[in-house]
Formats: sequence, structure tokens, C-alpha cells
Amino acid sequence: MLLWEYCNKIFYKLQEKIAMKQQYCGPVEPDSARAMNPHPQAPFPDLAHGHENAVIACNKPLYWTSFDVVKKLRSILPTKKVGHAGTLDPLATGLLLICTGTKTKTISQYQALEKEYTGEMILGKTTPSMDLETEFDSETPYDHIEEAAIYKLIPTFVGTIYQTPPAYSAIKCHGKRAYKKVRRGEKVSLVQRQTFIRAFSVTSIQLPSIKFEVTCGKGTYIRSLVSDFGKQLGVGAYLSSLCRTRIGSFRLEDAYDIAALPKQQLRYDTLLPS
Repeated sequence: MLLWEYCNKIFYKLQEKIAMKQQYCGPVEPDSARAMNPHPQAPFPDLAHGHENAVIACNKPLYWTSFDVVKKLRSILPTKKVGHAGTLDPLATGLLLICTGTKTKTISQYQALEKEYTGEMILGKTTPSMDLETEFDSETPYDHIEEAAIYKLIPTFVGTIYQTPPAYSAIKCHGKRAYKKVRRGEKVSLVQRQTFIRAFSVTSIQLPSIKFEVTCGKGTYIRSLVSDFGKQLGVGAYLSSLCRTRIGSFRLEDAYDIAALPKQQLRYDTLLPS
């Protein structure tokens, strides 16, 4: 086994252990994660049976996969028919919609809703995954970049744009998840996809850090947006943090703190029933 394969295997084993621990003890949430998601989350109230068809707005913790959230709710709810309406990467936090019972048939409707994110990109470095999942593979001086150039570039990423999904993503390539093929050392070739960015704004510039907000349509990869932005500046960039704050009319401040949910503490009448 190659060294990078061994390290990658150890990394994901570690994340699995962290997720397992969080399932019972709550999330491991560093200060940076709290800064990304300042909204206090309401704990789940006591369980009351009666409705098995609902849409549950959850706050996905750092390092959890979207399926970790699904598994957590399957272990608690009286129905095992549970699915999520839009993947969030393990290194992203924020709003994740979970559909239960007959509401799983409407998942595609929720996936199509407009989404909002806050995030941070770091100029001058790149990684194969376009975030911190993988090691840096390039470094370029960024000292010559002026704020005016950054603000001038932003409008070119608003409206209908084309982007190539990250190789480290759940998109399927020849019937297999792209990230699984890449982790096995296989090459993947993904085609450009059209997406729509309704709003893209910079909230803070402290080079090499750029903090931003994005409002976008279905199928937008923020990692690809950041990578393309860095390429246009000529120095490269990677996504250092990401938080999803809105999906349609669902907002993060109204979401449940899934990591703090012990068994037998979910009340359906506080959810969105069918």
C-alpha cells in the first residue's frame, strides 16, 4: 500500500471514530466552527409519536457526513424511511434537510430549492480536493493581489456559469462515486455543468483569506467556485470553511442541533408535517 493511501485510510478511520463519538457525546466543535455558525441551536424537545412524515431541518456538525445525520435519526425515529435532501461535505457545517416517511418522495423538490452559504477561501494554495481534505499540491505568491482585482472579478461569477465538479465529490462517474474512485488511485474525468449564482459577495478580505457569501441554485459546487476564482486571480485558492445557512425558506437559525440529540428526544409536532 502506498504511503498516501495509508494516510488517507487512517484519516477517514479517524473521522469515523469522531462521528461515532459525536453521536453519543455531542460534536467536537473548534472555535472556527462556532465562528462560522454563530446561531444558537434549539435542542430537540421530548419525543411524541403521531406523525411519521416530516421535513426536519438539522444543523450538521463539522466532520459528520450527511449520511451520519440520516443514521442518527433512523436510530431514533419510529420510521426507518429517512433520507437527506442535498449532501453537505464532512468539512462543511450548517443546514441539512432530512425527509422521513412519505416525505422522502419529495426529496427532489427540496434539492431544487435555492441555497445560501457563508465561507472562507485561502489564496495562494491549492489541494486536489479543493478544500482541506487533501494535502496542498501547489503554492503561489499572492502578495501582488489587490483588493480592487478581487472585487472586479466577482461579477464574472454571478449569473449562469459553468463549472467542473470536484473529483472528490459524490457525483457518479461511470456508475461509481467519483471520490471513491479517486481514493483508490483511479483517474476520473468529469464534464462541466451549468449552474446559476444569484449573488456572490465578499464580506472580508485579509489576504490570503477572503470571506464570502453565495446564493446559488441546485448543483453548485462551492469548492469549484473557489478554485475557479483562485485560478482567475492567477494564484489558486482552496475552500477553508463552509456553512450552509439557508435552503428555500428553511434557515439555519431554526434548525435542530442534531449532535446534541440523545435517543428518544424528538417531537414530531415541532416539525414540518405532511
